[in-house]
Amino acid sequence: MIAHIVRRLLLGILTIACVYTLTFVMVISIPGNPFQQSERNMPPEAEQALRVRYSMDNNWLYFWEFIDGAVHLDFGPAFTYNDWTCNQIIADSLPVSVLIGLMAIVLAVLVGVPLGVISAVRRGGWVDMTVSALVLAGISVPTFVAGTFLLIVFAVYLKIAPVGGWGTLAHLPLPAITLSLPFIAYIARLTRMGMLDVLSSDFIRTALAKGVSPRNVVWNHALKVAFLPVLSFLGPATAQAMTGSFVVEKVFGVPGIGQHFVNAALNLDAGLIMSTVLVFATLLVFMNLLIDVLYMWIDPRIAEAV
Repeated sequence: MIAHIVRRLLLGILTIACVYTLTFVMVISIPGNPFQQSERNMPPEAEQALRVRYSMDNNWLYFWEFIDGAVHLDFGPAFTYNDWTCNQIIADSLPVSVLIGLMAIVLAVLVGVPLGVISAVRRGGWVDMTVSALVLAGISVPTFVAGTFLLIVFAVYLKIAPVGGWGTLAHLPLPAITLSLPFIAYIARLTRMGMLDVLSSDFIRTALAKGVSPRNVVWNHALKVAFLPVLSFLGPATAQAMTGSFVVEKVFGVPGIGQHFVNAALNLDAGLIMSTVLVFATLLVFMNLLIDVLYMWIDPRIAEAV
């Protein structure tokens, strides 16, 4: 098991390196640079001095200097924002996105798993059809539509939530709920599919024949096996949720990392683009590694096979 974790960790580091290299190649392939934005009106002499200062005239020198900075956790300046470094932007915005993302994933599991189980147990009935309709709506309705609807209902009409912004716990529920809706739908669908497969298995029929209560069979025996596909989904889903959603952040005025990434792309800010991509890639690798460990803990047969 330890050897498997070490092997996955080394592969994760290699994956991050490949992601960084591909991102760098794509960034330098885009014409223009952050100094050519019309609103800056930067004199050519000042632009040239900054390009020399940060080795931006030599792409591969800039490539290695950014790697050296990343190793020392120093991503350099963010040209999108005056007098701000990439480290400061990530330190300020990432905790906001992580908090909202974790809340969204917790809500998705607490709501999606029971919905999937009930839908599978009541297969073909009105409960199953209702859950299927809700799942379809959760997948199909755009996030900005759901977020705007929640904002109008709870902030404008009921006045039990702030209209937008960030700073108190009252600002957390609406963005987290909005972000969790598509994850709830996917988790409910995966749980339902897994439960349908498990409930028709021989060991479930054996447990029922031995007199184990149906409730105990569903929640203690079947769900443990049916939850494995959901666990696989939670790795990348958690990383995606924790790195912020530009749409959710825009609707609710949340200062998360998603908005900074989009602004960096629009302003061709290579340093901020690559630093945010590295944060996302690192979170994705870490979450997948954590899911692997949880897999082996839940099902010891997997640990024996690796």
